Amino acid sequence: MFVFNEALVISDGLHARVGSLTADRERFLPWRTVRNENDRPLLEFELEKVVRGFFAPELLLDYLRYFILYEQSDDGLIKKIAGYHQFHAVREAVRVTVIAATQPQVEKDKAHQERATYGKQVVPGSRKGGIVWHTQGSGKSISMACFTGKLMQQPEMQNPTIVVVTDRNDLDGQLYQTFVGASSLLKETPQQAENREQLPALLAGRASGGIIFTTVQKFAPGQNEDVFPCLTERTNIVVIADEAHRSQYGFRAVLDKQSGQYKYGFAKHLRDALPYATFVGFTGTPVETDDKDTRAVFGDYVSIYDIQDAVDDGATVPIYYESRLARLDINQAEIEQLSDQVEEIFEDEESIALREAAKTKWAALEKLVGAEPRIQQVAVDIVQHFEARNAAVEGKGMIVAMSREICVHLYNAIAVLRPEWHSPDPAQGARGNQGDHDRLGSR
Repeated sequence: MFVFNEALVISDGLHARVGSLTADRERFLPWRTVRNENDRPLLEFELEKVVRGFFAPELLLDYLRYFILYEQSDDGLIKKIAGYHQFHAVREAVRVTVIAATQPQVEKDKAHQERATYGKQVVPGSRKGGIVWHTQGSGKSISMACFTGKLMQQPEMQNPTIVVVTDRNDLDGQLYQTFVGASSLLKETPQQAENREQLPALLAGRASGGIIFTTVQKFAPGQNEDVFPCLTERTNIVVIADEAHRSQYGFRAVLDKQSGQYKYGFAKHLRDALPYATFVGFTGTPVETDDKDTRAVFGDYVSIYDIQDAVDDGATVPIYYESRLARLDINQAEIEQLSDQVEEIFEDEESIALREAAKTKWAALEKLVGAEPRIQQVAVDIVQHFEARNAAVEGKGMIVAMSREICVHLYNAIAVLRPEWHSPDPAQGARGNQGDHDRLGSR
């Protein structure tokens, strides 16, 4: 009987929270809006916002159709429903994408003419579906699944093909599983491109429909190719870029010092493959620099849900940053050069030579960061700072390092300073003397 229980509302009249049947207390969140993301009236009773915003007939029917999905976990089947920020972001992103994807045929004719005249790939620059800027931990994967489900049902799109692009294999797999769990919403079974050779099989010749997952590195030209071949000229293809602040640049040619040839980034190759696709970006940290500008690639923001919004909603705890530097005893210019080289190499194409070069650069940087004197210095600072903070207010800490090896060395150094924090159970990590609240884990 609870299959049809789509949402629960808990209220004392003054406060109100919305959650799913399987949600725990932390997942019952407020509903801040009425008609759209910017419609946030200051009402005395939160329940009034829920009644006017969540239960408005037009909005509620849309919510029931496109904003409920399932996920299989170790504890069983979980029903997930969208928060207000996801609901309005998806509705606006779909509206903008439909406009961008259904531009007049004259644009395509113009691009064909330019290509014939100048003999080169021409990328129509106005097919930009915009950016959904939602902070980390705000449920971007759910938003992308709901966006896909709603967009595919829009009659103007004529049964589009959705290409979901990530820049890491683990992200590709995680997002793919979210979409698989949303199959009842999507009415499609997603497919993953296992390698570069599978892309033409999945995209070329496809008349309509389909949800294709791939990493951006698979759009690198082959050994004997200057550009990535065009896979399809269909106009109802929509590319969803996950973590759109990374690996989505490189329209301008850059001289490769090793080969002496000019090379483009993945953004150019992706658009050569899908020249008339519409691009939508999802990111938690957009960037704006001279050569990397998320808005220049995807268009303006269609929705913004930043860290302060998440804190206000109780979806995440406040984050306080205090700069504490453990200086490396080397030339600072040298460390900055190494860092730039590592970043450049990881944004480059997938090839054995480049991967080996990346390992070499990364190993050099790791050796400097993980030097024994620096490990000892960081360990002492962490212990002192952690204990001082917990004397004032209870909390917990997490240490993030650049490699597993550094994590192990740092853990051992802390265990020497505070043996009572060590636990032989790997799942427990290290504990502070305040108990579970002061658990200090390393990863």
